[in-house]
Amino acid sequence: MAKQKKKKKKKQHRVFWFFIKLQIFLMVLILGGLCFYYFGGYADKVAKLHSEAVELVQKSDKNTFLPARTSTLYDTNGDEISETATTKKADYVKYEDIPQNFVNCMVSIEDKKFYKHNGVDLKAIVRAAKSIIKNKRITQGGSTITMQLARNIYLDTNKNWQRKVKEMFIAMALEKKYSKNDIMEFYLNNVYFMNGYYGIQAACHGYFNCELSDLDLSQTAFLCAIPNSPTYYDPINNKDHTLTRRNLILKNLKEDGKITQQEYEAAINEEITLNMPEKDDTVKYNYVDTYAYYCATRALMENEGFKFKYYFDSDDEEKEYDASYDEMYSYCQKKLYSDGYKIYTSIDLTMQQQLQDSIDLTLLDFTDTTDDGTFKLQSAATCIDNDTGDVVAIVGGRSQDAVSHTLNRAFQSHRQPGSSIKPLIVYTPSFERGKTPDTIVNDHKFDGGPSNSGDVYYGDVTIRLAVQKSLNTVAWQLYDELTPKVGLQYLKDMNFTNIVKDDYVTATSLGGFTTGVSTLEMASAYATLENDGMYRNPTCIKSIVDSDNNIIYTSSQKDTVIYTETASRMMTDVMTDVMKSGTGRSANLDNGMPCAGKTGTTNDKKDGWFCGFTRYYTTCVWVGCDMPETVKKLTGSSYPAEIWKNYMDQIHADLTPIDFLPYAQISDDYQDSQDTPADDQTQENPTDQTVTTPDAGTTTPDKTTTDTNNTQGTTTTTPGENNSQGTNGGNGGNTSGTTGDTTGGNTGGNTGENNGGNTGGTTGGNTGDNTGGNTGGNTGDSTGGATGGTTGGGAAQ
Repeated sequence: MAKQKKKKKKKQHRVFWFFIKLQIFLMVLILGGLCFYYFGGYADKVAKLHSEAVELVQKSDKNTFLPARTSTLYDTNGDEISETATTKKADYVKYEDIPQNFVNCMVSIEDKKFYKHNGVDLKAIVRAAKSIIKNKRITQGGSTITMQLARNIYLDTNKNWQRKVKEMFIAMALEKKYSKNDIMEFYLNNVYFMNGYYGIQAACHGYFNCELSDLDLSQTAFLCAIPNSPTYYDPINNKDHTLTRRNLILKNLKEDGKITQQEYEAAINEEITLNMPEKDDTVKYNYVDTYAYYCATRALMENEGFKFKYYFDSDDEEKEYDASYDEMYSYCQKKLYSDGYKIYTSIDLTMQQQLQDSIDLTLLDFTDTTDDGTFKLQSAATCIDNDTGDVVAIVGGRSQDAVSHTLNRAFQSHRQPGSSIKPLIVYTPSFERGKTPDTIVNDHKFDGGPSNSGDVYYGDVTIRLAVQKSLNTVAWQLYDELTPKVGLQYLKDMNFTNIVKDDYVTATSLGGFTTGVSTLEMASAYATLENDGMYRNPTCIKSIVDSDNNIIYTSSQKDTVIYTETASRMMTDVMTDVMKSGTGRSANLDNGMPCAGKTGTTNDKKDGWFCGFTRYYTTCVWVGCDMPETVKKLTGSSYPAEIWKNYMDQIHADLTPIDFLPYAQISDDYQDSQDTPADDQTQENPTDQTVTTPDAGTTTPDKTTTDTNNTQGTTTTTPGENNSQGTNGGNGGNTSGTTGDTTGGNTGGNTGENNGGNTGGTTGGNTGDNTGGNTGGNTGDSTGGATGGTTGGGAAQ
């Protein structure tokens, strides 16, 4: 008994001294922190931040929180294209006119202690800090509504302690000067709701085309879900994200006692349907608006020091980048739509209309529509000025007055490129490694390889002839020699945004990608060939001027070496033969302007491409359906080539024909030494040399693109392009599947685009019985219709 008491006393003694030591340690830590704070100069810095914050708020009045100015977009001639759709003073909503549901929703999801704190919720900040330490990333915020208002009105997005401290000081000063109702009024009239809408009134009109009083609980919660991360919760492009957060808001309202169980169930089960009004004065150039404002936003991001990335070493790295990208994009887009900028572009409205008209007239007879009224057969095209690398025209779809919000397929959609990819990842890289247009390759059928059109093989052929006839077996052999790793690196170096692990297969030599490419990416890559292998990031922004007429951004183009000059000129020369006597012969220009180009058609005629250039302009055209399906007579040399020719004829009508520059000849001795490639000849292409050129753009296509081709399976049997190798078309598929027999054939004896025959095992899964493995493709046993007594998948074009 005595022993137990002694042990207990000893234990209490140890606990006592532990707490004494802990208190001493904490006191030393606090004293050390205070010394560091005062003697390290932080006290003066914090005091200065406090005085600046107080001065800002003291100078403010209620006019400070009125919505900001409209920004204006100009074309290459300085003529106005459109203005941003910002909130006007007449749309400002007084607190007494704000529906209570808006206040309840924002408080429940953004700041539960709004009516209790003095502008700063210290406990919330501590919780957020703990979360960052625990998860090593931001999982919850510590900002109050007042702090968010301070940031929106006064501060930038710099993530440093000074900005956070100043934000807190401004918030506390705002709480001293204005009432809680005032602050809520300011916040709800200035918070950003994505797509150029500031404040609840603009969001209400923009997304539902009604008055605030007409909104029900579910719609209100839906709108209140957006501001937390406008890009992520974009109700147009990420509606499922918005709905998820709407449901969380409704759950919070129920738990806070603001709504009943019955109201909660009714609201959460309500289907949200957007009703966006038409833009009366800007519908005509809608595709210009979407692309130009996108480029301008990224130009402002660049001004803020943001570094764009396209590929990552890990999923965590990509998630972290995406979060920072979304935050900076939202911040810069907000500035763009509200700070009264003048945005000067390279867009030529005459050329823009000519490109739009070429698409509309060529596809005039295709009147079928989808359930939402959009034309089923679509097209997209991008035109680049080869002198500057700037985009001068970009069309993201057919004209359609009934559609108020338009997907810009030219840069937001990615599709399978078919044979149009061959010059970029097969032939030009091969020319860099010693091959020439006259190099002989044996065209033959082999196990595991693709088929040519109609199972026709020519034996020994030059690369020039192989490109002219679009022989799949030749492209496959050269790509296998290069390796997909080497070939695809060229696309990654040109900022193609959707190259994934499953693309590292030989089938990509024929255009079979998991996701695909955009016309903007293809146009910039083909312009690289015309520019002697020098890549320039595509953009349409020349300069941005602020409301005080200060030039805050001027494009400064950097030329990056992608291909050697000789290899680029070889490829150009070979593609001139495609136009003279190959699959592109129908697209030759009327005034004799020398041109180079390549067609592309994917499996079952679901996508058609024509990519080509002159010394003046590069234009790439895609035709297909948003949800891929077979289109009768669609090949690269049909509708895409017709659109390309009609447009290029117009813009070159008054231009003097200029020949392409010749390539340097390679000696026979050197050529002989290249017949058997050495291991070191498959090195990745050099891209470390850069040359700065003034007055050109730097903005690149975004990470955040829309994939509209993720439902199809094998996608590389290309009529006329001879692509009959099955590949994964969106969901990955099974590797080494077997492709069933497809009877191809030439129609009328042409060497144009026709479905190929049997194809070997490739990505895309088993397709023997129209199953397509996991990718949904159906390149299995199918015999094309008879045309003129010849069995084939389509007429040669």
